[in-house]
Amino acid sequence: MNKKGFIFDLDGVIVDTAKYHYLAWRDLASELGFEFTIEQNEMFKGVSRKRCMEILLDIGGITATKNQFDTWMVEKNVDYLKYIDKMDASEILPDVGRVLDFLKKRNIPIALGSASKNAQPILEKVGLLSYFDTIVDGNNVTKAKPDPEVFLLAAKQLGVKADDCVVFEDAVAGIEAANKANMVSIGIGDKNILSEAQYNFKDFTEMDDAFLNGLLAGN
Repeated sequence: MNKKGFIFDLDGVIVDTAKYHYLAWRDLASELGFEFTIEQNEMFKGVSRKRCMEILLDIGGITATKNQFDTWMVEKNVDYLKYIDKMDASEILPDVGRVLDFLKKRNIPIALGSASKNAQPILEKVGLLSYFDTIVDGNNVTKAKPDPEVFLLAAKQLGVKADDCVVFEDAVAGIEAANKANMVSIGIGDKNILSEAQYNFKDFTEMDDAFLNGLLAGN
């Protein structure tokens, strides 16, 4: 039996940092003199920081010089980092720790594959960093999901073949990336949205040991 590797996305799978991104964008919008709603924030899901900035300015009807644009992007990120600085273990999503423990006890290689550039500090804050054998994030990759680069690099660093890897994702682009990499794709969230995933769970509480054992056996 081939060695398996497990790759986890960060936001929406291990922790929920999307709310902090929203608060930081809302703070910036307020500073620029307009309101940014939670409904408008839906447009920002899975989108690069630069594109988010463009959408935000469009919502506010604001034209910016390149210098202003770059300054505001940095300001937003500094604000976001202040929010995540307060994170702790209470932010870990339900039963993530149980699944990580299950894999670690069986010496299964574990990677993080995320677009976030703040993945390592977040894992440190919530006390999960030691579970991960490697971290591939926005600092290591040039192509965003649905390109499979992040997952292929994670597999390589784990020393596991791509088709022996299992990916946990909460975004359509992430499921698409996992499928392109020929990995087992597991959607965490709304199965109607993540319908391209091979398996779907609302969250890790629905995932029992029998299912995890099946993944390890390649069933």
